[in-house]
Amino acid sequence: PAPGRGCRRAPLAARVKVGSVMTRSPVTVGLDDDLAHVRDLFAAHGFRHLLVLAGGRLVGVLSDRDLLRALSPFLGRASERAQDLATLRRRVHQVMSREPVVVSPETTVAEAARLLFARRVSCLPGVADDGAVVGIVSWRDLLAALVTSG
Repeated sequence: PAPGRGCRRAPLAARVKVGSVMTRSPVTVGLDDDLAHVRDLFAAHGFRHLLVLAGGRLVGVLSDRDLLRALSPFLGRASERAQDLATLRRRVHQVMSREPVVVSPETTVAEAARLLFARRVSCLPGVADDGAVVGIVSWRDLLAALVTSG
């Protein structure tokens, strides 16, 4: 039957795959990169999450909120001290979230949204069957996909 005549289509979120809405080739950092480098990356690119790789494999996620919690609030102020500057020398492995929740590019937008909500995370790295990182999808990406496709 034609659409609308007894044939119901699955909701958009159940049809669209994460691979079609994720950011491909995301910017990544290493375990021993310092937070000054991370701060520069966030400032230069305007995104909110970095994937952490070790030996080419995903080992963590670092969010802009993780960075803000790790840095001294006195950086760049008149009251800045040497110990405040030292927070910029901390390493990614000291502040990242480990064991990230991941999705396949074939995961549906609906399932990705359920994972974000259930696991209380704001992004999901996209990982291929062989373990290679292929992208990242955030709650904003999922929402944009639903709003612009509906």
